[in-house]
Amino acid sequence: MTFHDFSFNPRLLDGLDAMGFSKPTPIQEQAIPVILSKKDLIGCAQTGTGKTAAYVLPILNNIVASEKRHLNTVIIAPTRELAQQIDQQVEGFAYFLGVSSIAIYGGGDGATWDQQKRAMEGGVDLIIATPGRLIAQIAMGTIKFDHVEHLVLDEADRMLDMGFYEDILRIIKELPATRQTLLFSATMPPKIRALANRILKNPFEINIAISKPAEGILQQAYVVYNEQKEKLIDFLLKEKQYNSVLIFASTKENVKKLDRNLQRLGLNAKAIHSDLEQVERENVLREFKNKKLSILIGTDVLSRGIDVEGIDLVINFDVPPDPEDYIHRIGRTARAATTGTAITFINQLDQRKFFRIESLIGREVPKLVLPEELGEGPTYTPEAKSNAPKTGHSKNSGKRKQWPSKRPDRKPRP
Repeated sequence: MTFHDFSFNPRLLDGLDAMGFSKPTPIQEQAIPVILSKKDLIGCAQTGTGKTAAYVLPILNNIVASEKRHLNTVIIAPTRELAQQIDQQVEGFAYFLGVSSIAIYGGGDGATWDQQKRAMEGGVDLIIATPGRLIAQIAMGTIKFDHVEHLVLDEADRMLDMGFYEDILRIIKELPATRQTLLFSATMPPKIRALANRILKNPFEINIAISKPAEGILQQAYVVYNEQKEKLIDFLLKEKQYNSVLIFASTKENVKKLDRNLQRLGLNAKAIHSDLEQVERENVLREFKNKKLSILIGTDVLSRGIDVEGIDLVINFDVPPDPEDYIHRIGRTARAATTGTAITFINQLDQRKFFRIESLIGREVPKLVLPEELGEGPTYTPEAKSNAPKTGHSKNSGKRKQWPSKRPDRKPRP
């Protein structure tokens, strides 16, 4: 199947051809016909499956076919980074269509606010917005939703996790009751079901590879004490040359500490966190995307908000608190049919968390032997009521003795 089978507008197909898009991904193949038929949709798909194009392409096709041009579509995303990335994709797909869009998000200066306000007053076809800033624009009276035909909630589970439930309902009250609503989420917990039942009408549902990491990811782990973590990062990054590395920590404090320590070790690393100004965050992301920065450090918000190809290593400095976040973190690598490596550091307190992750993905992640100069790590006993003493030895230490750096051509396990 190719994109030409969807009977898209010829100019939209020209844009796809120019961007090198030929065959749809599974979520695109299933979702596009549903959206073209104007039905509500729940799309459940893990990160990296192409879900943005799955809704943007049919919406653009519908806009071009409309007799009158007005604010047609509202796309709501949890973070400014994701809103910007969606806007960039819209601009690319709509290059030959003359369709206009703008990303509306907070964190900028007064000039950014004025630019967003002028764009709304001048009229655009699509807006991509974070909930808080969109509500602020609504309060200013700069947006008219009278003719909105499409509402998209992207990464709905993340928005609810971030406390945007009431904001979403506030925005929906401003929209026409007769509209097409599309809800995309990587997971489908009860709270998402409840929201979907409240705002969608007889939705069609698509589920694509829920809660399973991509097959191209080589997953590995080390059982460590906290004081061994930074030395292990130093060893891994100096033992083998990686072009693009993401390091995830669970708190902003750990992110900032890692940033200082890795730079002190002479590594080309920078962090992204909420204490930075919006312009600073954008500059760091731009450097990382352009390969001027090889190591980027962040929290779980980054795992949903960054879309960079060619990331060959993801390091979980801390085990994520939610097993689903593990899927999103390691999903930053092995995108678009490529391969990559994901390495997790498991301290004594995080063993049960990681055991829940292994239960979720349905497989045991190999525990590698620590470098000799770091000493022994704790025993991996996640089922135990108490953790082993510091003198313990990992029971997995004899299972794998090869280093990932010694086997760069290693194929991922099935």
